[in-house]
Amino acid sequence: MKNLFLLCFLLIGCAAMAKTTVYLFPGEGSDERIFSKISLDTNYTVVHVSLPTPEEGASMKEYAQAISPQIDTTGSFIFIGVSLGGMICSELADFMKPDKIIIISSAKCRSELPHRYRFQRIIPLNKLVPEKLVKSGARFLQPIVEPDRELHAEIFNSMLASKSPTYYKRTVNLILNWARSKPNKSIIHIHGTNDHTLPIRNIKADYVIEGGSHMMTLTRGEEINTLLQTILSK
Repeated sequence: MKNLFLLCFLLIGCAAMAKTTVYLFPGEGSDERIFSKISLDTNYTVVHVSLPTPEEGASMKEYAQAISPQIDTTGSFIFIGVSLGGMICSELADFMKPDKIIIISSAKCRSELPHRYRFQRIIPLNKLVPEKLVKSGARFLQPIVEPDRELHAEIFNSMLASKSPTYYKRTVNLILNWARSKPNKSIIHIHGTNDHTLPIRNIKADYVIEGGSHMMTLTRGEEINTLLQTILSK
């Protein structure tokens, strides 16, 4: 009887000590450094998800399935995704059940992508662009399209440089050919009014950051961190 009581006590104690795991999904041209301003409290275990080079011709759903082994579903878990990372979270939610899904500077479905992206699904001009030019184009256009990235230019340049041309070519194809037609209603969406990559005019956001750009997870990190703490506490 005494041993049974002790076992029950230990089981209850272990359950109380179990932490929710928060999986952080970076964007196409970033890595875990995009979350360097995000500091969650000790109730959470933070895991940075790695985005490998997609298989040639893979769909967004297939890419999400390839990433899914990085997720431990045996306990409580939450997804937070930026840009492409948020799109991946949308696909993972079809066959995983996170406690919360929060996406930042992202899109929940195809209709939230800019018209230029949807146009290229019909006329795939991107296929004419060599892999090396896709990467060079990203490094050239990013500071023009999202000028506040200059606040952390060294980090953004380093993150862009760390990816291969093949990775960029294939992830661009993932986004252009994204087939999701309806959003997952459980997604909590944070978006900035000055996002030129994914303009807010196409977005139905739950939280709007005035003046926030596509890079705001880093450039407005303290503000985003405070908002995340509020959302997670609900």
